[in-house]
Amino acid sequence: MRSFSRRFLPALAVLGLAAVAGPLWALSEPAPKTSDAAKILVGTLPRTHINHQPCDDQIATNALRAFLDSLDYDHSLFLASDIEVFQAQATNLDDRLRSGNVDFAYKVYSVLLERLSNRVEYVDLLLTNGFDMTAKETYQWKRKDAPWPANEDEWNELWRKKIKNQYATKLVADTLAEEDKAANTNAAAETANEEEESVGDARLSPEAAVRKGFKQYLTVLNDYEPAWVLERYLTAFTHSYDPHSDYLSPNNAEDFDISMKLSLVGIGAMLSSEDGAAKIERLIPGGPAERDGRLKPGDKIIAVAQGDDAPVSILHWPLSKAVRIIRGEKSTKVVLTVIPSSDPTGAITKKIDLVRDEVKLEEQAAKGEVQELQGSDGIMRKFGVIRLPEFYADISGRRLNRNSLRSSSRDVEKLLANLQTNNISGIVLDLRNNGGGLLAEAVEMTGLFIKSGPVVQVSDGLDTEVLSDDDPDMVYDGPLVVLVNRETASASEILAGALQDYGRAIVVGDTKTHGKGTVQSMASLKNGDPSLGTLKVTTASFYRIAGGSTQVKGVIPDIVTPSILDSMEVGEEYLPNALTWSTVFPALYRRMANLDSILPVLKQQSQERQGTDPQFTAYRSLVEQLGERQKAREISLNFSERLQLARSEKELQKLLQKTDAKGEKKEAKNQDIILNEALNILSDFTILQQKPTDVLTAEK
Repeated sequence: MRSFSRRFLPALAVLGLAAVAGPLWALSEPAPKTSDAAKILVGTLPRTHINHQPCDDQIATNALRAFLDSLDYDHSLFLASDIEVFQAQATNLDDRLRSGNVDFAYKVYSVLLERLSNRVEYVDLLLTNGFDMTAKETYQWKRKDAPWPANEDEWNELWRKKIKNQYATKLVADTLAEEDKAANTNAAAETANEEEESVGDARLSPEAAVRKGFKQYLTVLNDYEPAWVLERYLTAFTHSYDPHSDYLSPNNAEDFDISMKLSLVGIGAMLSSEDGAAKIERLIPGGPAERDGRLKPGDKIIAVAQGDDAPVSILHWPLSKAVRIIRGEKSTKVVLTVIPSSDPTGAITKKIDLVRDEVKLEEQAAKGEVQELQGSDGIMRKFGVIRLPEFYADISGRRLNRNSLRSSSRDVEKLLANLQTNNISGIVLDLRNNGGGLLAEAVEMTGLFIKSGPVVQVSDGLDTEVLSDDDPDMVYDGPLVVLVNRETASASEILAGALQDYGRAIVVGDTKTHGKGTVQSMASLKNGDPSLGTLKVTTASFYRIAGGSTQVKGVIPDIVTPSILDSMEVGEEYLPNALTWSTVFPALYRRMANLDSILPVLKQQSQERQGTDPQFTAYRSLVEQLGERQKAREISLNFSERLQLARSEKELQKLLQKTDAKGEKKEAKNQDIILNEALNILSDFTILQQKPTDVLTAEK
């Protein structure tokens, strides 16, 4: 049994824990408990956060901006004059918080309600007058960094385009639905009609649908409970320290606890709040959404339907309320209306139906298979592929020191033993979309591939501790490729980084991994009083044994393959106030192999293969299309142009479906071109290892 230090093991290395800040309510004065929570939090954060930064004027100024952005994500409700008034009080907010005073948040929220009420009336006027859909004009849909309107004229013009954009989206959706019906057979058209009738708002006119949406928005904001004002406001302060530190209200603390239990019934997704929608941060391995394969990280859920009922818009709902309507009971169907991450403009939406279920242990467990591949030398070889969705273990069994406990490291150890009985020539360890898990398991698993030595360094900002594998035995010592992407995070970055530092494996994949190199701890704010909520705070950072952090930079692959995720804003660097990359002294370790002579040859061979393979050519074209979509900050308001854009988006979604490697439902079953390329690299690696050094030098 491998051993290592226990000091940092209680901490979980988990990616994508929901940012559970919900909307606010302005019609009530804060209760005494609110005052206590505020005072305790502002005192606890500087003491427990890894940076130990005082809650000062700078933190308060950043918190104000985060608070305003959370309320008015596209900078369309407040006026510049409102912002000036708020900013004049920014440097006093930390002092007020220390005294338990949060009335500023309620005052800001009151202004928000006033502005929205005004805009709902203006929306009615705009829709009554109608729009010229032939005009050549655009709307800046991505406005999180745009200035707030300077005056009423700017405000009105912004909202004219904002509402015209929503009107155009509905008009185009109706047009596409009619086109689909016309293209179908009579039988298919009848089915389409039946589906259309179940869609609810789909049968509303564009004018009626937009009116309904904004009236609901106002109703939702007016109905929030007092607890939400505290949560959103205090979360703005925690996020000013880093994006993973959160204040959780009692309800959301309960949701967080549930999310950490693998028996959770629902769709199996971690959610955050963004742009008024419920954003998919991470799919839980073994959950219905992950098994289905259609829902992606970055997708935004805007409406939810229970079974065959009409969908209910969840725009601007508190995240905890959205989570509850999505979660539901086992074996029931939920239909999600989603803005795909591939086109965040919302030019077209997609509907995804899922059957709620428990997260399946067997589905999230490591799996292995043997694949055959003919190498460049003409020889057919067998290779093992191990897919590891996350790092898991029977926690209760570990505490009781049971020898029979189920864990990811033990499962992989068995897979390695079984694969080697098949006379394999190498192994691909697939860590794509592995968001992390138990730190201890990452250490244990590294030990399967190396002789004894350090695996990771953990620092709380004052002291640094090295976690090591002390077992000199190696379960597998052959050629190894580690496959990663931008969703490879936290504990999986530790494993990939350690194997790279030892020269034990070749890392292949996206331009970088996610870059989450921090540890969060949970603590009640006062003596375990649940009514005060819970603080999730960043208390430590991970460092590779070579000394560099995995924070932001992640792990840089030795060989890069094209990636859809590289064209999207996926990764720690896109999160506001992300902690910076840093270093500590390297740990004492010895590289097991020097791959410097082999890597240039492998890179060249991979590039040549990718350049001539028609599948890679098509895939690169798709990546480029997505990249252009992501760069665009404006969208046409001309109906003809908008319709063409939506048609293009439909075709893009079909291509994305074809390139998805998950499930038997996909047209391109077993067409995982990235895994195939990793196997080709592994094959080349195996061949090159058999060549003398002088041959390798000549080939360079």
